[in-house]
Amino acid sequence: MKNISFKTAKNDIIAGIIVALVSIPISMGYAQIAGLPAAYGLYGSLIPVLIYAFTTTSPQFVFGVDATPAVLVGGTLSALGVTSGSEEAMKLVPVITFVVAIWLLIFSLIKAGRIVNYISTPVMGGFISGIGITIILMQVPKLFGGSAGTGELIELGIHIWGQLQYFNVLSAVLGFGTVVIILVAKKYIPRFPMSVVLMVLGAMATAFIHIDRLGVKLLPHVDSGFPKLMVPDFTLLKTDTSDIIILGLTCALVIMAQTLLATNNYANRYGYKVDNNREVLAYSLANIASSVSGSCPLNGSVSRTGIADQFGCKSQLMSVTASITMLVVVLFATPVLEYLPVPILTGIVVAALIGIVEYKLADKLRKVNRAEFFIFLAAMFGVLLFGTIYGVIIGVILSFIAVIIRAVVPPRSFLGCIPGHEGFYNLNRNKNALQIEHTLLYRFSGNLFFANVSTFLQDIENAINDDTKIIIVDASGIGSIDITAADRLVSFNKILKGKGIHFYITEHVDHVNDQLRQLGAGCLVEEGVTRRTISLALRDAGVDRPYPLVGSPEQVAVHEDFIEDNERLAEIEWAFGKDAAEWLDKYAVQVTDDITSSIDGGSSELAENVLDKAESKNAWGRIGLFDEDELLERVEMHLSELAQNSNAEELEEHIEQRRLRLEAKIAKLNPDALKHLREHRKEVLQRFKENNPEAYAHMIQHRKEHISRLEKEKPELAAKMKEFYKLDD
Repeated sequence: MKNISFKTAKNDIIAGIIVALVSIPISMGYAQIAGLPAAYGLYGSLIPVLIYAFTTTSPQFVFGVDATPAVLVGGTLSALGVTSGSEEAMKLVPVITFVVAIWLLIFSLIKAGRIVNYISTPVMGGFISGIGITIILMQVPKLFGGSAGTGELIELGIHIWGQLQYFNVLSAVLGFGTVVIILVAKKYIPRFPMSVVLMVLGAMATAFIHIDRLGVKLLPHVDSGFPKLMVPDFTLLKTDTSDIIILGLTCALVIMAQTLLATNNYANRYGYKVDNNREVLAYSLANIASSVSGSCPLNGSVSRTGIADQFGCKSQLMSVTASITMLVVVLFATPVLEYLPVPILTGIVVAALIGIVEYKLADKLRKVNRAEFFIFLAAMFGVLLFGTIYGVIIGVILSFIAVIIRAVVPPRSFLGCIPGHEGFYNLNRNKNALQIEHTLLYRFSGNLFFANVSTFLQDIENAINDDTKIIIVDASGIGSIDITAADRLVSFNKILKGKGIHFYITEHVDHVNDQLRQLGAGCLVEEGVTRRTISLALRDAGVDRPYPLVGSPEQVAVHEDFIEDNERLAEIEWAFGKDAAEWLDKYAVQVTDDITSSIDGGSSELAENVLDKAESKNAWGRIGLFDEDELLERVEMHLSELAQNSNAEELEEHIEQRRLRLEAKIAKLNPDALKHLREHRKEVLQRFKENNPEAYAHMIQHRKEHISRLEKEKPELAAKMKEFYKLDD
């Protein structure tokens, strides 16, 4: 019972009342599916829910009578020839529930909850979505006057088709109308308790209009009174022992997997942690209480948790409130239940389930990672087609396959140097990076072992040409090597040495050297194949600064020195790749908007501090000198928005002075780098001219007019700006 506060108590209490009211038809229906009278579904929502509230570590998850265990129990009773609702069923189901609780207790003791650590977000999202869609399909017939279905996708589809013969127009209007109204209300007035309003309206419609006479189903009659608590009749285990034990194990696995996955999904969404083994213990204790109450196995309820979340639930005060509310209903309000229309209550459940289907996650995975999108779909359709357990198994297997694939084929790249800058850069992601003459720099970002060492060697062999004299591996991403990889490296080094090619392994942690010696590959360390840095390997091979680069004289001319590390030209390009220009342009728009706001607000500190303020707002933070110069160029491209403002001239002057200071700072750090900076400016302007010639012409004309005015007021600054912009060209 954590996270309780006066601030959130109101929402928790409201959520608890709503969850209790919504649980009434759900619990009664699933109890009947499990072979019990409807009232026992309400009994399972009393003491068990209260015990769960005080033992769980989740602040918002709902536990109670639910679909999957009810279906499993009902199916087993049918297979055993036990009539649903009979005395025999009322004795046998609590025994089954107790067996489920014992299995869950065992799972808690052996810390089986750790299984969730091996289930990825796509599997979790697919699993939750599959469960949500399955329960929606189970409930669909009740929206139009039919009865709930069971089974998987195909069975449910057949059941829905068969139930169309009971289609009732008024029921459909009430059911589907409820779904639409709640979804619209959730979007525009999310705090409004629309579910309660609709239930009240439904009860009033029954009382005054008698919609039941028009074919609308109502909740069945339930006798008032507290359930009798009793110890289950364990003598029933003497017969059909194996069936009951296996059913208990299956139910326990389903409860643990389904509820832990859903619980962790909410924990990840809202940034809190749950203790998985403590959760399994809570499930066990709640099911023991359910067994003593004469009810069926309980499970985490995704649909009701979605409803609680919709009303801002933040603590298990919600479950306590739900249990108390259900107690009041059982003792005093059972006659009122008979006025509640089933289609409206079902619509409330379906609307909540629609909210838990992970549409956004699926769309995100589809755009950024097709392999994980496929895993998501596999887990979802696994649940839909084969059931909960098989869906999880399929998803977990695919997750492990994805892990293996990533380990076998990790990120790899060939590196080069950027003239005027220290360090080594991916040749494919940095257009200004050039290869060092006669040298291959290869980065392998994964542990090296039997399954990927062939990929490692093949990449290098494919890149070797006739003038290759040096091969250097950036092994900063290699944390361990197995014996197969070590043996292959020794053999590869011998082959390269025979061809007169220097081979080095660099930048790795010292533990890798220890592994090489232990695995019989100590010769690589002793012969100097392993080097601490790429620079030391190049020096050992006779290549000193400035490194000779492959390229035209103009490209390599500024390679005499390098700028300090935190002023790297390619930082934004490194981070955003082909989207770097788009990112900088968005940043420029943000700065321009901040300037516009400052001008509109009459700020006196206009341009001097606006860039610093914009950087503090931006998630990336401070950018380097070269990137800042391009940013300022792009800000000027957007200045047409400010052209009519009296402060625009002052603003432009501040930006020009800042660019002059940037140039002076770069010149002080490395005079040779200025040439590269100016070439880069030309490229940016040329792209702008090609993409937006009218705006480019307007900007150039504006610059000329501004400098013309400066020549009268500040001739020295005007001369510097004229030289800076090369307007005579």
